[in-house]
Amino acid sequence: MDDDDPLEVLPHARPVVRMSWFRRMPIEVKGGRARAAGPGKLGTRLPFYYGWIILGCLCCVGFARQGSAVATLSIFVEPLTRDFGWTRTALSGAVSLGGLLAALVAPLIGPLLDRRGSRLVLCVAVMVNGAALLLLALTPSLLVFYLLFCIARMNWAGPFDLGIYAALNNWFVARRARAASIATLAQMAGLAAMPLLAQFTIMHAGWRAGWLALGVATLVIGFVPSWLFLVRRPEDIGLAPDRARRAGEPPDTAPDLAEARFSRGQALRTPAFWLLVLYTVLVYPVQAGVSLHQAPHLIERGIDPATAAMIVSVFSLMSGASTVICGLIPRRVPIAVPLACTGTLLAGGTLLMSRIATAAGGYLAASLFGLGIGGVLTLLPIAWADYFGRANYGAIRGIALPAQVLAQASGPLLAAALRDATGSYTAALYGFAALSAASIVAALAARKPHREG
Repeated sequence: MDDDDPLEVLPHARPVVRMSWFRRMPIEVKGGRARAAGPGKLGTRLPFYYGWIILGCLCCVGFARQGSAVATLSIFVEPLTRDFGWTRTALSGAVSLGGLLAALVAPLIGPLLDRRGSRLVLCVAVMVNGAALLLLALTPSLLVFYLLFCIARMNWAGPFDLGIYAALNNWFVARRARAASIATLAQMAGLAAMPLLAQFTIMHAGWRAGWLALGVATLVIGFVPSWLFLVRRPEDIGLAPDRARRAGEPPDTAPDLAEARFSRGQALRTPAFWLLVLYTVLVYPVQAGVSLHQAPHLIERGIDPATAAMIVSVFSLMSGASTVICGLIPRRVPIAVPLACTGTLLAGGTLLMSRIATAAGGYLAASLFGLGIGGVLTLLPIAWADYFGRANYGAIRGIALPAQVLAQASGPLLAAALRDATGSYTAALYGFAALSAASIVAALAARKPHREG
């Protein structure tokens, strides 16, 4: 029996209890079906839907994920370049290489998530990231920095992204937008807190202590809830998406949901798949390029480092506000419309950022840009699930995710190369504004597909 598959049919029907090697909790086998005795019984006895427990676990993981975000790395750019003499292009290369590695592993992780669920993937990702961040405190050379940060960045761009939203989309359908906004809000809270934690620690104990603080925070916040409570799908413990089981309802009965159900091959044959990929390719260089370089850009424009860190956090807080707004958008509104609005916000934010002269201008540009990024991070996973369904979400998203991580990898490198060549970030910001404007067209062209047959 697969220990992590609670619905595998067994060749006998005699009730037994087994211990899962990874769950460390009893697996009750009854009537030819295996169920997780811990979460299963908890899910049916709670006065509220167990999916909210799942969402809480995903919020913890999403918060912890941000220790290796580019916005957090941006706090380390100045002390690392000062101590080691590395160029900003060299530092950006670690982000790009980590993205390339994520592009290679994402297609393999997607089908695994569909079969086994997010628990194993997310627990391993948290442990590996925590260890990598702790070891970064011992960095003696650029080679070691690349080795450790590339591993952490690969997890950030691949397993974390797929695992969080695969679990969320399995447990929520009608309430998907609200759940996605809460999960993304938790990630934005982490994106606001982790740079501040790093900056505070660097100011008082140096950049090596900053990495230690991030590693400890990642392990403490991210691992335990996921290890204890994550379950693959509501059907695995006798529930249905979006709600608790009603009294007297058969355990595996799901409500009548108007849900898309595409196979990976069917999805690849739709224009909507490729238009969503195009939108992704246009917006994610902007997201990663500005996120990594915004702190050094602000300092070069005359903003002091402490104020620059606060502006980075305001960008993150506004991203969080945007996720709340996205959760309130009525489900009847075609998701292409808010996606186009996010492209508009990104274009305006990057143009303003290129002209920053005061701290007030920095706060305004970061606020607009943060609103756009929050929309992208919240709406794109919803679009993939709404357009193609949850049954094969991991496999479909795993094919598209390499385009996202490669786009993310190109943004920081492009910005750094243009800055080193021209002496400022102005040219890069103009280019990012143009990409954002093009994303508006791609979003409006992407329409919900109809399945063959």
